[in-house]
Amino acid sequence: MSDVRVWVNGDLVDPGAPSISALDHGITVGDGAFETCKVVDGEVFALTRHLRRMDRSLAGLGLPTADHGLIRKGVDAVLSLGPLPFGRLRFTVTGGPGPPGSDRADSALTTLVTAGPQPRPPVSTTVVVVPWTRNERAATAGLKTTSYADNVVALAYAKQRGAHEAVFANTRGNLCEGTGSNVFVVAGGRVLTPPLADGPLAGITRELVLEWAAADGLPVQEATMPVSVLGTCDEAFLTSSTRDVAAIGVVDGRELAAPGPLTARVASVFAARAAERMDP
Repeated sequence: MSDVRVWVNGDLVDPGAPSISALDHGITVGDGAFETCKVVDGEVFALTRHLRRMDRSLAGLGLPTADHGLIRKGVDAVLSLGPLPFGRLRFTVTGGPGPPGSDRADSALTTLVTAGPQPRPPVSTTVVVVPWTRNERAATAGLKTTSYADNVVALAYAKQRGAHEAVFANTRGNLCEGTGSNVFVVAGGRVLTPPLADGPLAGITRELVLEWAAADGLPVQEATMPVSVLGTCDEAFLTSSTRDVAAIGVVDGRELAAPGPLTARVASVFAARAAERMDP
């Protein structure tokens, strides 16, 4: 943990030292939102899009809009502490100190920014479908909240089975998302991903893949699909801020080309466009 830089409410702090209230609602009931960004050579990728998504998550929770200027100060502070060739930056905003239950107090928001090195993503990955579902009709559906217990349990399940990521269906049995990723499949010559109405997070990398791949003429679109499509698709891949486009080589023990031809084209387009601008 010593290589993680931490900034809380305007100040750089020791990563191991107490820095927020024990009664902070982000701790007691998971009342907050966060964003995870990729850092390349000390610069944050797609920061503006991440800030916009943070606003959507906070609005969905009924919390005030975050102070973007304050978050950017925190980002500058943690990145000023030395080189970071490739890393993960996270900013978190919670409801601030409150009662131990679900009621909120009239407290100022708590704002945290952390950053640290991150291993570069592997060329391909392994996934399993978990027996639990995403509730596409939940109050928090599509919000990136600090309530991540479902993801912790699902990822542990996947790792116990030799996989790197867990994939959820939604309550209707349709393909939804991973614990920290969006899922794409290639079927019938098309690149498909579940629509937001099916419950996945509106991933920033997902958003950029849809935009950039379509602009490059690739057959990419949103489509509702049963989770069983993972047993019949020609190719599949994950997208996330620290993975970019990661081919799925094994799903529930079934081997896939990793990357297959369309996945490779999507990854190439994404890499080329991302290299042009750090804040697209």
